[in-house]
Amino acid sequence: MQAAIHHVNVTVPRSLEDATKHFYGAVMGLTEVPKPESSRGRGGAWYQLGPVQLHLSVEDDVENKSKRHVCYTVNNLSEAEERFRQAGVEILPDDVPIPGVQRFYVRDPGGNRLEIAQAV
Repeated sequence: MQAAIHHVNVTVPRSLEDATKHFYGAVMGLTEVPKPESSRGRGGAWYQLGPVQLHLSVEDDVENKSKRHVCYTVNNLSEAEERFRQAGVEILPDDVPIPGVQRFYVRDPGGNRLEIAQAV
């Protein structure tokens, strides 16, 4: 069996849907792609990142404060950090450094943890 990742799904409460769409679209600069007709009435959004998609789903009673996360690699970690800071996003420092990688963490408005990393 050959496997590949098609998409990652994160969830947010309905009350944070607009703020989270702004976070992924405007702050992170991801490209939103149309959802299939059958999924459009449920809220959320889909974003394309190369061959992988990020699916944002709306779900009530969501609590995401664990260390589960999605890792995004960037070409310039300093620029990424500045972009998050300018948007008022709290930077969570790397508490377990890995040789050869610089990284930090943020949380989207729904509490989903994101690792932002650059190989060095």
